[in-house]
Amino acid sequence: MRKPIIAGNWKMNKTPYQAQVLVKQIDEYELDPAVEAVVCVPAIDLQAVNEVLDGSQLHLGAQNMYFEDHGAFTGEISPAMLKDLEVEYVIIGHSERREIFKEDDALIQKKVAAVLANGMKPILCVGETLEERVAGEEEDKVRGQLLKDLEGLKPEDFEKVVIAYEPIWAIGTGKTASADDAEAMAAFIRKTVGETFGKEAAERVRIQYGGSVKPDNVREIMSMDDVDGALVGGASLEAPSFISLVNYREDL
Repeated sequence: MRKPIIAGNWKMNKTPYQAQVLVKQIDEYELDPAVEAVVCVPAIDLQAVNEVLDGSQLHLGAQNMYFEDHGAFTGEISPAMLKDLEVEYVIIGHSERREIFKEDDALIQKKVAAVLANGMKPILCVGETLEERVAGEEEDKVRGQLLKDLEGLKPEDFEKVVIAYEPIWAIGTGKTASADDAEAMAAFIRKTVGETFGKEAAERVRIQYGGSVKPDNVREIMSMDDVDGALVGGASLEAPSFISLVNYREDL
């Protein structure tokens, strides 16, 4: 049974002090223990957040990293540094990293491998543009990303791997793929993993939907058979909305 995972991607928001305040506000409420709640915070906030996570219901995630453990890579953060701060999850290949910072699949593959090699769990983001969806190319785009980004992994690695389907046209736009659209792509991702890495890998991997997820649509999205979680942007920046997302199962 795959445990649902709701991960907040704070993007470039919150100072270290503000980050601590938000985490403390979230922890004032009881979160559903059947749902894994993750906050992926800016690198500068990681130490501050880690300091207030003792006994917390939250898991700590980073938003990016380089694949080398050390070296002359000015401005980068290594997996060894993240591990030292007790980071558990790392977002890899977010569309903003791909689109704005021009990260390609070869680089992303190295990052995924480095996350796993350092005992952490990658949240690998894949997804298509609006133009690609209109052209009917969304499955080809996502399949290509999966095959390149996950190259070299073993079936047992998928116990730790999370794949986030984020249609680029639905990120921060207010547009949301329908629950059926999210399920169709999640099922396609699981099928692709199964064909490439085996049935056990497909059953193990958790698949999130990301793209304008909010408290008023999360329950429908999470009701889909192949959707195991959500990668949430703006709605994770305020305690009440993030709590509502994690506690989507209430009254079920």
